[in-house]
Amino acid sequence: MSDWTVHKRAASGSLTGLALGDALGFPTEFDDVPSILAEFGPWREMALPQPAVVSDDTQMTLALGRALRTAMDRGVLAPKRLERPLREEFVGWYQSPENNRAPGNTCLRACSLLKEEGRPWQDASQIDSKGCGANMRVAPVGLAPGLSDDQRAGAAQLQAALTHGHPTALAASDLTAHAVRLLAQGAEPTGLVGLLRSYAHDNRARYHQAWLGDLWTRAGDPSPESFIARGWDECLEILVRLQDAVRTVSPETDPCLATGAGWIAEEALATGLLCFLLFVDEPVTAIRRAACTSGDSDSIACLTGAFAGAYRGAEAWPTEWADRIEYRSDLTTLGALWDA
Repeated sequence: MSDWTVHKRAASGSLTGLALGDALGFPTEFDDVPSILAEFGPWREMALPQPAVVSDDTQMTLALGRALRTAMDRGVLAPKRLERPLREEFVGWYQSPENNRAPGNTCLRACSLLKEEGRPWQDASQIDSKGCGANMRVAPVGLAPGLSDDQRAGAAQLQAALTHGHPTALAASDLTAHAVRLLAQGAEPTGLVGLLRSYAHDNRARYHQAWLGDLWTRAGDPSPESFIARGWDECLEILVRLQDAVRTVSPETDPCLATGAGWIAEEALATGLLCFLLFVDEPVTAIRRAACTSGDSDSIACLTGAFAGAYRGAEAWPTEWADRIEYRSDLTTLGALWDA
């Protein structure tokens, strides 16, 4: 990890941004833009709610972050070493009394099956779901230091696959973690979509057998390569739309009209990135724009916040906002560990 990444505290900035975006978007999630404007006023002036409560998006991000930390404390990050704590953390979240934030049905169904001892996780995975729950929580994989490209891709896809088994959920999660990583390392936002498209092309036919096992056999594809290629192709399609949108979209129009409402993985990635790329130098404006959308506002805004915070670091966010966010101490602890 470069000195620049550590100096700007990319992990702290990204995790805080994710939670702030989540808190801003949670109250607006199921509303259209006119209703949001009527209730909250001009979108560029949206205030952080009092109290700044987050959704399952941040809760599951922290669950993944803790599982990663546990696995990496035990040695080199590997599939079996990550799977166990990941499963325990997800089931712990599922059974927690705090799991009352409109969680997604895919996560609930998968976690209820993961609870059963001895059941292979592949049998719990919801093979037809590409909901955004897979990639709204993946930022920690892009922030954890010292991982190889293989480990990062494998871990991003495995954490998605425990709940969302659709190949597009796996590919979008991998791309989201890769985007967070690139931004944390100081990649220029103007070239980001091009870098992501290259990465998608390079990985299009690559099935991470060691991390995913026989997951692909549940989907009815003729081979593991054709299974995963379906996911990358959908991501490549939306990245082309995103590249056009960055050039042509007015910041004043609902970003969901350009790149999708974000209920599904590839759209959440694209619309979250669009909001970040429209306001690279204004991180707070970026998450406000993401929260004032007609789609899955909290997931879009949490991804926008993760990208903006990875790029700009901890200084991106006003102290009075960062200090008020729910789970502040958990976010700070994890961020400080990875920034150290």
